[in-house]
Amino acid sequence: MAKHGKKYLEAAKQIVRTRSYPPEEAVKLAIKTSTANFNATVETHISMNVDPRHADQQVRGVVTLPHGTGKEVRILVFAEGEAEKIAQEAGADHVGGDELVKKIEEGWLDFDATIAIPQMMGKVSKLGRILGPRGLMPSPKTGTVVSLEDVPRVIDELRAGRVEFKLDKTANLHVPIGKVNFKPEELLENFASLMDAVQRAKPSGAKGQYVKKIVLTSTMGPGVKVDIAQALALRAA
Repeated sequence: MAKHGKKYLEAAKQIVRTRSYPPEEAVKLAIKTSTANFNATVETHISMNVDPRHADQQVRGVVTLPHGTGKEVRILVFAEGEAEKIAQEAGADHVGGDELVKKIEEGWLDFDATIAIPQMMGKVSKLGRILGPRGLMPSPKTGTVVSLEDVPRVIDELRAGRVEFKLDKTANLHVPIGKVNFKPEELLENFASLMDAVQRAKPSGAKGQYVKKIVLTSTMGPGVKVDIAQALALRAA
C-alpha cells in the first residue's frame, strides 16, 4: 500500500471514506482537500459496469465543459494546402503534413490535441502506435477527423474545453473537469456536463447498473466518493 505524507493524511481526515457525498458537497471537498503546491487538476474517476473486452460495451465520447479545463491546450492539425492555411488562421499551434509526421516519429510530442482532415489520414495512420496510447490519435468517433470547413469550429471547441473520454482496460473512465481554483459551481456544471455525456454514450451491450462508482479527486489529493443516483440526475446547463 502506498505511503501518504502528513498533508495528505490530514486532508483525508475531512472525508468519511464510507460515505457517498452529494455532487455539490463532493466538489467542495475535492477543492478543500487539495494538498498540491500548485493549481491542481480536479479529476472524475468513474468505474463502469461493462466489459471493455467486448466491442458492444465500449464507453467513449466527447464533452465540451462549459467552463473549460483550466489548461492551455496546444493544438496540432494535420493538413496541407488550403486546409493548412485555414488551420493557421483559426489559431492552431502546429500545422503541417509529412514534416510533422516525421517529427512525431522521432519523438516530438509537444501538443495536447490533434485534428486531421480525411485526406491526411493515410499518412497519419502510421502514428497510431505513438498517438493511440496517449489518446492523441485523430478519429472520426471523437470528431477530430473533420472536413476543411469544420477545422475552425473544432479548434474553437478544443480551446473552450472539449474533452475526450474513453474506457480503459479496467473499465474505468478518468476525466479532468477543471482546476482547484475554479468556483465550486463551475466545477459542478462541468461535472454535470460530463455525467450527461457519459449517460448518452451508454453502449448497447451495457446491462444492469451502468455506473458502479464515482470518485472526485484533486491531483495528489484524497478521493471523495459521489452519490451515483444524484450524479446521474444532474443535467448539463
